[in-house]
Parts: sequence; C-alpha cells; structure tokens
Amino acid sequence: MKTDSLFYRIFQQYPRSFFELLNRPAEESDRYQFTSVEVKQLAFRLDGLFLPTTEDRDQPFYLAEVQFQPDDNLYYRIFAELFLYLRQYQPPHPWRVVVIYPNRGVEREQSLHFNLLLNSEAVTRIYLDELEDENALGVGIIKLVVESESAAIASARRLLEQAEQTLPPVSIRRDIIDIIETIVVYKLPELSREEIAQMLGLTDLKQTRFYQEAFADGRQEGVQEGVQEATINFVRRLANLGNSPEAIAQLLGLPLEEVQQILESPNED
Repeated sequence: MKTDSLFYRIFQQYPRSFFELLNRPAEESDRYQFTSVEVKQLAFRLDGLFLPTTEDRDQPFYLAEVQFQPDDNLYYRIFAELFLYLRQYQPPHPWRVVVIYPNRGVEREQSLHFNLLLNSEAVTRIYLDELEDENALGVGIIKLVVESESAAIASARRLLEQAEQTLPPVSIRRDIIDIIETIVVYKLPELSREEIAQMLGLTDLKQTRFYQEAFADGRQEGVQEGVQEATINFVRRLANLGNSPEAIAQLLGLPLEEVQQILESPNED
C-alpha cells in the first residue's frame, strides 16, 4: 500500500485526524465530506478533498496532499490542479492547500514561482517529525505512519487504549482498530496479521481485519460450512504460533473441548 493511500484511508475513516493536524476543533470535521474529484480537462484527479457540507461561504475547502518522496514538480502539479479545479467547478468556498511531509528534507519549495503562495495563509505545510506530542488521537495515528519499527508496537498499543477510552461507538472503535492494525502491517510486513494482533493485545480478534478476512471465503460459499472451515483453519494457525488450547479458546470465545477436538483431528491439507 502506498503511503499517500494509507493517509487518505485515515482521513476517510477518521476525518477528525486531518483537522487535529491543523489545530482546528475536531468537531469541525462533522461539516466536511472527504472525497476525490476528477478535473476532466487534463484527467487530473484530486484524491484528497475535504468539501464543506454546509452553505457557509466563509468555510474553506481543503486540498490535502501527502508527499513522502522528493518531487521537484510537486507544487507545479498541485497548483495547476487546484486552479483548473477552480475554473471548472467554481466552488462557493475559499480554498486551502495542506501538504504533509515526513520532514523538511523531502520538500522542494520552488520558491521562484511559488514563494507568495507558500507563505500565504492559504497554504499549510506540515512536517510530521516536528509535530509535538499531543493527546489528540488522530495526530497520534498519523504519527504512527512515520514511527520507527522498533517503537511502532508500543505506540500502537497506546493508541488502541486511547481509542477504547475516548471513542464510545463500537463501529468507530472498530474502524480505528482497523486503521492502526493496517499501519502496523504496512510497517512490519514480515509479520502475519495474527502475530501483529497478538502483539497489539487484541484479545477480541473478531474485531480485527485478519479475523474478518479469515471468514470472508466462508461467507461466499455458505455461512455455516464456511464459518466452520475458517474456525478450524484459524485455530490451527494460532496453535502453530505456539498458543495453548486454553489461550485459543479464550481468544476466539470457543469451548475448550471444541478447540482440543480441532487440534486432535487430522489435517486434511
């Protein structure tokens, strides 16, 4: 998964994170829709657009760009796309551009042509390595993307605990668990999802994407048969990782006798 796609997924599932980056009230995200728009003239696509959902003409729309590699043409492209978008759609809101970098070393300013724009209040440049430690959950999730591999698990566990404490709706908590799990998988590709779930302390594995993917094929072929087959595979995979039957039964919410029966039965594969 590309880094920019990962960020856009965070913005899609937890839009408050974007406004927390800008030190704006998190509730402001409730008045925006995160989307993408195609500029038809040159087949440009603006992947990171926060468009207001109200008719307040003082409320700006945001063009968000994530850039993790040096690109001498970045600002030429951003402003070309922006002004073509303005010409084509003529939105009833002022514009703002937000560019997110891992650090200042990646940026290529091109100040000869863009100095006035880059230093205006309409453009915000964010360097993730300079963000101060904050309690905002969204900022913490975004910073996890650039966290070192050695510190990623500890940071992810802290964010999961924070999500449990600050996000009451179960559906939102599951979205955040999914985002955090995906970031860690992206950073530690040598580990399997079940290993990562264990390291993150996700005792309710039914909330994780790994568990849901394990059951996906079963749903397509038949609910009862598929679930049973997926359960068997899941139990065996956890056992291969060194989990005891008692631990597997607790993790999956299964009777211990059922787990033992699965492990004692011959593996047809």
